[in-house]
Formats: sequence, C-alpha cells, structure tokens
Amino acid sequence: MNFYSTELGAMLVVVLVGFLPNELWRVLGVLFGRRIDENSVWMQWVRAVATALLAAVVARLLLVPSGALVTLPLWLRIGAVASGIAGFLLLRRSVLAGVLTAEAVLILGGWWLGV
Repeated sequence: MNFYSTELGAMLVVVLVGFLPNELWRVLGVLFGRRIDENSVWMQWVRAVATALLAAVVARLLLVPSGALVTLPLWLRIGAVASGIAGFLLLRRSVLAGVLTAEAVLILGGWWLGV
C-alpha cells in the first residue's frame, strides 16, 4: 500500500496540487486588484471581453447544445433565455432571479413535453 492510495494521501494531493496553486493566484489578485481603477480603459476592455465570452457561451448552449439540452426543442431553449432575461430585469437586475427563471422554464417545459 503506497502513500497515494490512503485517504489521507489523497486529501494531501488534492490540497497541494489543487487548492494551494489556485489560492496563490487568488491572493495575488486581491493584492493587485486593490490598485486597479474600475473606470479605466483597460477595465472597460476586460468587461467587454468577459461579456462577449458569456454571450458566446449562451449562444453555443442555445444553438449547438450538448448533453440533456439536445433533447429540448430550440423554441423552448429560446423561451428559457427570454424568460431569464425578463426575470433578471423584473427583479431588480438579479442574476440569481434570471438564472432560476430560465431553469424553471427549461425544467417545466421538458416535463410538459415528456422529455
């Protein structure tokens, strides 16, 4: 029985390989992030790129779905996105409300269609 096959060894590997390298970048991000001006041109560009990436992911999930979304028709996926946007706007720009609204539409629509 070697060290990696024990439960303690597996936990130590996860901490050393998974947690600590990630935590280092988080700490550095906090330290350097304090000095960044949120309204600078650089941050506007970063915000625009992040928004474009999110839009691309949503478009891909909508138009070229994978997994369980494949079984749902396009009109239901479009309706879920539209209802999510409506939920976001109606409930004081709450991301959680938008996500939950879209998920509810997908789940109820799939149940109604028998998928």
